[in-house]
Amino acid sequence: MVVTNHPLASAAGTEIMLAGGNAIDAAVASLFALSVVEPMMIGVLGGGIQHIRLANGRHHIIDSLGTAPLAAHANMYECLSDELETMRDTRGRENVLGVRAGAVPGSLAGWCEALARFGTMPLADIVAPAIRYAERGFIVTPYLSTCIRDCVGDLAVDSELSDLLAPGGTPLAAGERLVQPDYAESLKLIARLGPSALYAGPLGRALTAFMEARGGYISQRDLDSYRVIDRAPIRGTYRGYDVLGPPPPSSSGVHITQMLNILEGYDVRGMGFGSADTVHLLAEVLKIAFADRSASTADPDFVDVPVERLISKDYATERRAAIDLKRAQRWEAKVAAGESFNTTHITVADAMGNVVSTTQTINGLFGACVRIPQTGMILNNYMYNFDPHEGRALSIAPGKRVFTSMAPMMVLKDNQMSFALGLPGALRIFPSAMQAIINIIDHGMSVQDAVEAPRVWTNGGDLELEPAFSDAVAHALSARGHTIARSARIAGGMNAISFNPDGSLSGAACWRADGTPVAISGGLAASGVSFNI
Repeated sequence: MVVTNHPLASAAGTEIMLAGGNAIDAAVASLFALSVVEPMMIGVLGGGIQHIRLANGRHHIIDSLGTAPLAAHANMYECLSDELETMRDTRGRENVLGVRAGAVPGSLAGWCEALARFGTMPLADIVAPAIRYAERGFIVTPYLSTCIRDCVGDLAVDSELSDLLAPGGTPLAAGERLVQPDYAESLKLIARLGPSALYAGPLGRALTAFMEARGGYISQRDLDSYRVIDRAPIRGTYRGYDVLGPPPPSSSGVHITQMLNILEGYDVRGMGFGSADTVHLLAEVLKIAFADRSASTADPDFVDVPVERLISKDYATERRAAIDLKRAQRWEAKVAAGESFNTTHITVADAMGNVVSTTQTINGLFGACVRIPQTGMILNNYMYNFDPHEGRALSIAPGKRVFTSMAPMMVLKDNQMSFALGLPGALRIFPSAMQAIINIIDHGMSVQDAVEAPRVWTNGGDLELEPAFSDAVAHALSARGHTIARSARIAGGMNAISFNPDGSLSGAACWRADGTPVAISGGLAASGVSFNI
């Protein structure tokens, strides 16, 4: 089963598995393909997290998040605000657009490391579908066309990128063909040279030369020193299930575990999905998690993150005792915030028992809106994830990893896979993943219903509700002290795979992206079997 947020990326992964590859081979092929067909979301100059469960039951978190360049420093941007909602605003939007917004890329290193350690096929075979899509072109979807239209002004920062995606100032329309010959050549270099094409080769030289010419920070020293980190997952329990997710600098493993620990003390099933009681409880739990997250969750090499305290059942009991089921509250951290919405996620499982759940991004829509000349590579704007103020957990420091809300989650029952899921959506990622988990475990939903179900979100301000929640529920929540905001879409397109008792797989993708599950059944002919006619 291959589930991605674009049909051609799902096709690429499926093609690899049909050729004999495993889930890791297929996942990496899908990621390369997504870098072509979802250029607004993902690229070799991005970063991400891969959660891999091998057939032997071992879990690996491959952290290839971006890092602040070695020349970066805490006051490299001029801050314009101290308010929570606007604290990342800087003079000239330098942490959003242009070369000064770019962090040291990790995606290519992470994809190639996963393939080298756990895959079975040559890199050239894995990259081949992506090269084909870039060289021959593909049909622009309405989703991609809308993304281009939404940021056509920002794309004007780079005339080469603007000419590609909005020729003559007119965004590519759905149904038009997008061809990327420069990027096809870069992918061919990667297929031949591996990650050294970027970190010690011609693609890296093109990147650093462009940085130097434009006043960016990424140098060859940064590329030389970049390292992928293999981390152990955070493991929590919820109603007899094991819930595994990535550790800091990702928020998801710690704070999903924290929230589930608190919820475990309530009859969530009895409250009913979508009821005022359930939504109120979710809102209070979300606010608690965000209060603790803002104070303590960052790169563990730079910040002492109190993981064991945050995920303990005792701490959940302490927090639960302070919740008022009839009144909204403000919460503060007891253990001693903005990201981009524009990520992508894939979930893959093979017949041998290998599973991959991975979230990847170039951060904002089309990253820093800068395309490295003659390479087709789009620069990330990961520096936006740092707090541009000095003296905070998320402040900028040389070599520091960006923090993230990415939530490539896996849930086990009796040490057997039950389901895996993930999604894009910045600060709304791990709260949405948590809601899908309780949709399945507490509310008995199918994996398809769970990923598509309406979502809620708050980090202490307005309580956002998707349109499917009734006005009656919204009014009841308002009466409890919540300030209600209606949102057309909370977070992005979630996709998931469930592992059924009969050994079959069910794949699901929701309406919020171009999600496409592709399943493979059957197999090669049996040998040594005779039939009497």
